[in-house]
Amino acid sequence: MELRQLEYFMAVCKELHFTRAAEKLGISQPSLSQQIRLLEHYIGTPLFDRIGKKTALTEAGRILLLHSYKVFHELEQARSAIGELQGLERGKIRIGALLTVVNYLLPPTLLEFHKKYPKIEMSVLGLRTGDIRQKLLENELDLGIVFLPMKDKEFETISLYNEDLSLAVSIHDEHFNNEEEVCLDILRKVPTILLPENYYLRQLINKYCIDYFGFQPQPIFEMTTMESLINMVAEGVGVTVLPKPYLEYLKNDRIKMISLVTPTPTRQVGIIYQKDKHMCAATHTFIKQITDIAESI
Repeated sequence: MELRQLEYFMAVCKELHFTRAAEKLGISQPSLSQQIRLLEHYIGTPLFDRIGKKTALTEAGRILLLHSYKVFHELEQARSAIGELQGLERGKIRIGALLTVVNYLLPPTLLEFHKKYPKIEMSVLGLRTGDIRQKLLENELDLGIVFLPMKDKEFETISLYNEDLSLAVSIHDEHFNNEEEVCLDILRKVPTILLPENYYLRQLINKYCIDYFGFQPQPIFEMTTMESLINMVAEGVGVTVLPKPYLEYLKNDRIKMISLVTPTPTRQVGIIYQKDKHMCAATHTFIKQITDIAESI
């Protein structure tokens, strides 16, 4: 069955006259009759009673007409919904973001976006970079906010900002009473608490320590969440290394932040999305907004 056949069928229903219906449709009467016969063959029963020059709907024709109205109504609803989608009146954005970014970058972006476009649904998951990549490939996410560079040829990338890493220590740690900045090789001199080695941030810390100072950190604890790292540091168990914007966002009065220098470890944060994925107006607008906010970091 074709939509065109349903359109022809509805025209005949309205006119109850094949010649007039053909004129309204701009086709020949034989062509119209042929399409109706094909539709009747598909349905398996006559749709019209033809008695002399009069045409009347059969019971099957009345049932099909009722459902035809519903079909074209739903199509119109779909067109309207798509139009609203492009006009930022409807839609959904699924985002996977680094755990630190979820805390300090996304909240102001989400709040501002929701104020402007309250009908757009937002779904945000705090994930590791590898998990974000996989969910993007499986079409479970629309956007990812990850560490760059991302070398996969399947993705487009947009750089947002670079952030420094800083040392976090307890305010009661006497080793750092008068320190405002230290070198990263401090990690081999004091107890450390770090993320596990399958986390990108830990891999970055390891690389800086190996490349610049010739050692690999040996933490006394490995914790899988930022909150647990901070809690352990606040209790004076050891020190950790986390993004400076995240530590500033926390405003934890039990933690002191100390700059890392010569060199200062940095990481690049950006957006990734699949190259061949259609991006709706809502997603384009969200990217523009988060890019503008990232410029202030």
